[in-house]
Amino acid sequence: MSATTHSPAPRRSPGLLGDKIFALLCKSAGIFVLLLLGAIIVTLFIGGLPAFQRFGLDFIISTRWDPVEGREEFGAAVAIIGTVLSSVLAIIFAVPIAFSIAFYLTELAPPWLKRPVGTAIELLAAVPSIIFGMWGLFFLVPLIQRYIQLPFGEVLAAIPLVGFIFDSNNFAGTSLFAAALVIAIMILPFIAATMRDVFDQVPPVYKESAYGLGATRWEVMRNVVLPYTRVSVVGGIMLGLGRALGETMAVTFVIGNANRMITSVFDSTTTIASVVAMEFPESLAGSPQQSALLALGFILFIISFVVLAISRWLLRPRLK
Repeated sequence: MSATTHSPAPRRSPGLLGDKIFALLCKSAGIFVLLLLGAIIVTLFIGGLPAFQRFGLDFIISTRWDPVEGREEFGAAVAIIGTVLSSVLAIIFAVPIAFSIAFYLTELAPPWLKRPVGTAIELLAAVPSIIFGMWGLFFLVPLIQRYIQLPFGEVLAAIPLVGFIFDSNNFAGTSLFAAALVIAIMILPFIAATMRDVFDQVPPVYKESAYGLGATRWEVMRNVVLPYTRVSVVGGIMLGLGRALGETMAVTFVIGNANRMITSVFDSTTTIASVVAMEFPESLAGSPQQSALLALGFILFIISFVVLAISRWLLRPRLK
């Protein structure tokens, strides 16, 4: 019996209607994101333009913030510095802990413990920010005041050259330090989860080769895993920094919301997001106060853009 021959199925020609529709939808989604981003920028700039025109450069460098009708003087310096410092401190607190968690989950934890700990880290990201703020106000702030600021503040303040960073007369508890610590806890799951996922993507043969040469776990992490994943690790840190810059409610609870320039990490201050959240509902439409708040929003957008641009610039030689 002769074998029955089957002719191959005809190949579908490219450019079918379904493919064209799918390509159009994808292109439309990308354009929509750009248009939405542009609309946000334009809205904030137009809304804040009267404040920029009225105060000029003084709006950026001034520390005055007086919304009382008749005086209405506004300056963004305190909020800008509070935003940047709280975010940078949060990254300093969060990154070492996130790296330790990722290192433990990928290299040290037994298999039966990896999933529960990983799930707990991911669930931490689902906690609403206002819950972090309430927890920080009623639990973390008294803890910082009692066990960090009071016992160590005077000792650290006596250190030459840098002691002023810890010298403070604010004993209310709400402070830049408390805000940074709360933000660090909030961004910790994002950074840790990103590091854990990218560490798991390293080809096992690379690590096994290093172990075969007698390398320790830390040497494998430092010389093999981190160089292989550095782009993604920095991306995860930038993701956390972006979240830290825009955090609102949790920071509003614990930072003190005082419009004064800080001289210590234990001083009360404010951030751009906190000022907008506290005062925007009470501002009158078209008033100088509302224009100043929209200008603050525009400045926060620019800060976030600059941070992401710097991160891309730092990674550019490695991406070639």
